[in-house]
Amino acid sequence: MCLAVPGRVTEIGERDGARMAVMDFGGVVKDVCLEYLPDLEVGDYAIVHVGFALQRLDEESARRTLQLFEELGLLQEEFGDPWEAAGGPGGSSGEWVGTPGSEEAGR
Repeated sequence: MCLAVPGRVTEIGERDGARMAVMDFGGVVKDVCLEYLPDLEVGDYAIVHVGFALQRLDEESARRTLQLFEELGLLQEEFGDPWEAAGGPGGSSGEWVGTPGSEEAGR
């Protein structure tokens, strides 16, 4: 199943000429393209589908939806094991290029 999941922007940068964000989906962190919502800022919430932020969302709605998804087991189904997704043993952390001076640059 491929869900549109609410997430919170934790960091913004650029990769290959595209505006990108690191987003937190209830503890699972992923890179997301912001080209469809270029005005999103750190702390904002958005609905994300297949790696693209598609619609801004208020915090209360995002939290309620994430809680419901978690209760239904949909976050596990969508993202897999959070430890593996975060780059734990057997996982892959992916490459991120943050903004200059970012602590996350080169992660």
